[in-house]
Amino acid sequence: MTTPDFSFENKLHKKGFKLIAGMDEVGRGSFAGPVVAAAVAFNKQISNLAFRRLNVSKYANITLRDKQIAEGIKINDSKQLTAKQRELADVWIRKNAIAFGIGQASVTQINKFGIKKATEIAFRKAITSCGVKIDFLLMDAFYVPYLRGLRHKNQLAIIKGDTKSISIAAASIIAKVYRDRLMTKLSKQPKYKKYKWDENKGYGTKSHQDAIQKYGVTSMHRKQFVKNCVSSQVQ
Repeated sequence: MTTPDFSFENKLHKKGFKLIAGMDEVGRGSFAGPVVAAAVAFNKQISNLAFRRLNVSKYANITLRDKQIAEGIKINDSKQLTAKQRELADVWIRKNAIAFGIGQASVTQINKFGIKKATEIAFRKAITSCGVKIDFLLMDAFYVPYLRGLRHKNQLAIIKGDTKSISIAAASIIAKVYRDRLMTKLSKQPKYKKYKWDENKGYGTKSHQDAIQKYGVTSMHRKQFVKNCVSSQVQ
């Protein structure tokens, strides 16, 4: 199985690019909730060995098992990691990245513009929230138009990039952790509790589809994603 490294980043550093960010999104195929994107840039001196060293001393209540996981922290496609591994990696990434940013496009924007354009909105917000000028962008699978200072020639779309580039993988992790927390928080509201977003994170699992069939859709559901599942009107 392919594991990400700094090969792409190192080649670009040798070409003179200083600040290279990886970017990825989560929630693109979800039935409910926003689509979230993240961008992460690391210092070129960081080595792969550093990803196996997470300072956990400040977490007084961390369990022995968590310490063992932290000592072997993994940066990979977020889907390849457990929830605990993602949480620990998220801490490390935020602490050690030169810059990172998170952006999201709302359900309203998804319903209005479609998922493709909404995802691009989330990407642009993620880059802006980095707060620094990114010189080159590594993307998972496709390019993003209309990024200020990052034209097509300053982007590289890599198929399955989150399994090849550490920067892209790191972005997939912090985006996933952020969105999972958001969906879990939403699921605690009485009007959304029956959809169990704390478990399915808004994706179209059978239990989620059954709940939609029974209770209808809400303002947090994506119309085009559920139109073939239910005929109910938005509440």
